[in-house]
Amino acid sequence: MKKSDFWYDLPERLIAQTPVEPRDHSRMMCLHAGDGRIEHRHFYDLPSLLCPGDTLIVNDSRVLPARMYGIKEATGARIEVLLLEQKAPDCWEILVKPGKKALPGAVISFGEGLLTGEVLEVLEGGNRLMRFSWEGNFYEVLERIGQMPLPHYITAELEDKERYQTVYSHELGSAAAPTAGLHFTRELMDRLSAMGVDIGYVTLHVGLGTFRPVKAEEITDHKMHSEHYHLPQETAELIERTRARGGRVIAVGTTSTRTLESVAKKHGKIVADDGYTDIFIYPGYRFQVLDGLITNFHLPESTLIMLVSAFAGYEATMRAYREAVEEQYRFYSFGDAMFIEK
Repeated sequence: MKKSDFWYDLPERLIAQTPVEPRDHSRMMCLHAGDGRIEHRHFYDLPSLLCPGDTLIVNDSRVLPARMYGIKEATGARIEVLLLEQKAPDCWEILVKPGKKALPGAVISFGEGLLTGEVLEVLEGGNRLMRFSWEGNFYEVLERIGQMPLPHYITAELEDKERYQTVYSHELGSAAAPTAGLHFTRELMDRLSAMGVDIGYVTLHVGLGTFRPVKAEEITDHKMHSEHYHLPQETAELIERTRARGGRVIAVGTTSTRTLESVAKKHGKIVADDGYTDIFIYPGYRFQVLDGLITNFHLPESTLIMLVSAFAGYEATMRAYREAVEEQYRFYSFGDAMFIEK
């Protein structure tokens, strides 16, 4: 298939700039993949779509306030740094602007000296390796001086940093939020637990490659970014119990999906595992774990809409997206939700 097969027209006004309050009052399109039937609901209706014995798998990764603005000590030039991946206790791979002012040896001061970083080398692709120095706890310093790395299509300022975190986020390490989970409130999760729906946790640290456009016209020529995941023993056992009792396994988000399918592809079944994945899921992929998927509405020609098309079917997915535009759904990270069941 070609990249252009996944294009759709989206008016700019439908790109959500701010999140809905309360979280679970976002709209939710329900797509029944078997017959293509579509219903229009709200996220707080989710309990009526689930059954006792079902299991939701959520990604508990927490977004780092990874965007920092600093001053180059030698010249006073203003530098923007985005943390991408920790390589050592004091070293991170970073994205830096402007790159020409951040050559090896450059020292940058952040937060009036609370944190300093030295560029060690320029990596393939233009990213840098930076060694940091600070006093106290690195993450506490980062909370004081860092900003949330919102996607480029969100131009409104975020007043509450926690609105770009899921209510169950726990494991620091993502450069972007697993946005399908942003619709959950603690009260909604309590309602689901009370009715007998289990919730299992995986961790996949979302990288900025999530937003990297597909450039190859033939989608099979696209190379996916690699991201770190962890699937704990208790989650593996929960999925096994769910299967044994005839319940459904429903992934919350494409990151949870990629974690589950990566482990199943690697081991032939779901087991506790830790590693990196660059799995690319597009139409023709045979899912080994999922019975349902909760997700947001994704960018045209992105790997995420390709994953959704693989699960729901290409024609059903593109038809659902056209209807979402007609019905004035809100799109992308702070937008509305989609519930897909087989």
